[in-house]
Amino acid sequence: MSPTKQILALNRFEASDGAALAPELAARVARRQATFGASSVLFYKEPIEMVRAEGVFMYDAHGKRYLDVYNNVPSVGHSHPAVAEAVARQIAVLNIHTRYLTKPAEAYAEKLLSKFPAPLSNLTMTCTGSESNDLAMRIAEAATGKRGFVVTRAAYHGNTHHVTAISPSSMKSKPVPDFVRVIPEPDPALAPGGDVAAFFAGNLQAAIDDLEEKGIGFAAVIVDTIFSSDGIFADPPGFLQAAVEVAHKAGGLFIADEVQPGFGRTGGGLWGFSRHGIVPDIVTMGKPMGNGFPMAGVVTRPDLLSLFCEETGYFNTFGGNPVAAAAGSAVLDVIEREGLIDNARDVGAYFKAGLSTIMGNRRDIGAVRGAGLFIGLDFIDADGRPDQGLATFVINAMKERGILIGAAGLWGSTLKIRPPLCFAKDNADFFVDTLRAILAER
Repeated sequence: MSPTKQILALNRFEASDGAALAPELAARVARRQATFGASSVLFYKEPIEMVRAEGVFMYDAHGKRYLDVYNNVPSVGHSHPAVAEAVARQIAVLNIHTRYLTKPAEAYAEKLLSKFPAPLSNLTMTCTGSESNDLAMRIAEAATGKRGFVVTRAAYHGNTHHVTAISPSSMKSKPVPDFVRVIPEPDPALAPGGDVAAFFAGNLQAAIDDLEEKGIGFAAVIVDTIFSSDGIFADPPGFLQAAVEVAHKAGGLFIADEVQPGFGRTGGGLWGFSRHGIVPDIVTMGKPMGNGFPMAGVVTRPDLLSLFCEETGYFNTFGGNPVAAAAGSAVLDVIEREGLIDNARDVGAYFKAGLSTIMGNRRDIGAVRGAGLFIGLDFIDADGRPDQGLATFVINAMKERGILIGAAGLWGSTLKIRPPLCFAKDNADFFVDTLRAILAER
């Protein structure tokens, strides 16, 4: 088998679906496509017009309510009043770039850095996860003098020119460039004897050896620490330690992409890398950082940042603006005040157990895995192979019943279950009961 669609196209509206749309909706879609052109991406065979959202729910133009089990941008809940109030208050007072002293930005930097291990004590603010990963790559190149990077087979790390090169899941036809090596995801089913740590570290070592042999050199390995685009691989905790050792022994860096698992998502602390007991050289952040306000960042050691700044005059006009700082500070406060890390752990375990009960009675579910409120569920066919068709069917059937969900994985056959962190047990029950009913009726 080989992958048939890139991840970003797995749940995409296609022009061929337009003939089945009602006239009014078809006209709206045509208007969108006329202005956005080829870059227009809409979800579902029948796109939705959303008009508002609150907590774990979104509402369309017809008043229909949807349980959001897909979006990790509103991490502490859609339209959270504490975040909205902080943004509104600050933007009414001051919003400028970072070449002036501003208390909101400086206070936020200190608050955020207090959540990291001691060696990671410098923060550079950006606007998106893509910018963060692009900057991390440049820091790694400056620090090592090398240009080779290692990523996993279905990795997605953003959409700048440099970062797209290390995002195999974004590639429609052309291969990754010569400075990138792609290794298998840390899937226990692929690891001999189930030894995920040895399997992943061994593949990393082989990729590093090849980069060095080709004269490219090894700058860094970059991983989303829950491997979300690869299909969500969180366990066993600690398996990334061997990979960090391999990277450092080779003179390279370990970059932890926390855009998806960060800010309490995994239920084992604020960061995905914490579950593995490691200290990355560089940590990148994005989407959930501002709960919908566009902000992102890179945290690293002072020595690494200094090496980069010696050769590059880096500046980001919007990164670190006072409004972003207000949003980010409010997010951290809400996570702590509302106990959202514990909620992710407890509700996530309950949710995962409920999904496992469905798996126990069916042959078309191959695995349920994850950590906290980030869970993957694999669909398989009668021969045990990934079943992208079933995943697509379920995604659209769930949408019709008021649940938003997406897919991931090399084959597009994994449900990517990633609700806001305020998700409750009754929300999990609704999802489990709906999925069970859809599969029973199929």
